[in-house]
Amino acid sequence: MSDPLLPVLLAVPVVVLACQAGGRAVRLLGQPPVIGEILAGILLGPSLLGWLAPTVQHHLLPPSVLPVTSALGNLGLMAFLFLIGLELDLRSLRTTRGAVAAVSLTGLLLPMALGAALAAALYPHFAPDGVGRLPFTLFVAVALSITAFPVLARILADRGLETTSLGAFALACAATDDALAWCLLTAAVALATTGPAISALTTLALTAAYAVALALIRPLLERAGRTGDELVLALLFAGLCLSAYATDQLGVHPAFGAFLFGAAAPRGLPAVERSAARIRAVVLPLLLPLFFVDAGLHTDFSNLPAGQWGWGAAILAVAVVGKWGGAAGAARLTGSDWRWSAAVGTLMNCRGLTELVVLGIGLQTGVITETLFTLLVIMTVITTAATAPILRRVAGDDPRMTPPAPHDDPERAPARETTR
Repeated sequence: MSDPLLPVLLAVPVVVLACQAGGRAVRLLGQPPVIGEILAGILLGPSLLGWLAPTVQHHLLPPSVLPVTSALGNLGLMAFLFLIGLELDLRSLRTTRGAVAAVSLTGLLLPMALGAALAAALYPHFAPDGVGRLPFTLFVAVALSITAFPVLARILADRGLETTSLGAFALACAATDDALAWCLLTAAVALATTGPAISALTTLALTAAYAVALALIRPLLERAGRTGDELVLALLFAGLCLSAYATDQLGVHPAFGAFLFGAAAPRGLPAVERSAARIRAVVLPLLLPLFFVDAGLHTDFSNLPAGQWGWGAAILAVAVVGKWGGAAGAARLTGSDWRWSAAVGTLMNCRGLTELVVLGIGLQTGVITETLFTLLVIMTVITTAATAPILRRVAGDDPRMTPPAPHDDPERAPARETTR
């Protein structure tokens, strides 16, 4: 009997190296690495490798190895969402006012409204058996309203715009937008998930205990930070896993638990920042690519009937009109000129990895079918890839949308690799 570890030893480096190659290739085209990583995951699946050389794909990614790579990929997803939660500055959301609030809410509500209308037409064709109309509609509406905060930050950093007024404005809008979208997504998944039947009193008690545990994170990590980074690293990793487990027991997808743990973790503690950097250094290049491949194996362009491409075009049109139109229109109505408004709409229309995470959650929980998942992935890739070139065209030589003049420092700190 062959060693079950051997297929894993082949599959993992193939996936990691393919995603690294894809990320580096698209970076030469001015795209964020996540585009190449998503495409690498798709090309390793049935859309290309499984279609051209099914024997090779079966050898590289045999069915026996998929549960292992899927588990590792989902662990990478949990750690990634923990990092996103850690980087989300909730204080900035409390101080959001005026135009930022208007752009955020309109950029969320308009695509949700259009998405809900589209979901009514999609439901008879794409809803899985047993999924109600309400959770399906809410999920599609939320999926079309997502802005990829981490990819947006990466695009702005690559252009040197993260500290400009445009960059700060867009990031504040995206952070507010995504915080609301995650709450709505939690509701959509909870409506569609039929977990074990537990009493309302038990659920309330578990929720209260979970909230208390989150409140104790800061003093615990502050005390652990005095003893060394190793203990803080262990507590952060154990905490994100246990938080994910807790939310799963409450009937909510584990990804939300990891995200909430990151949002509740203290910022500004050197030991926490160093430990998070160590988690990031492992998760982004080594574990998260396994999530892309797991998603890619469920993305099959070759089996899409010709009639489904029309639905794909409708999804793309609704996504762009709702997100770009809502954000740009709100910016214009709050007093901004058309060039600034168009740039804000372009940035808010970026989806990237956050959208892929949302779609993966929908597929795992059975809210959407693999066919609809494929169509939504196509929309994700197109809208993300279009962000950087359209922004360059819209910005032109406008000083508000160009990098500030370099300082006298001989070296400028490179952009962090936290965003994708």
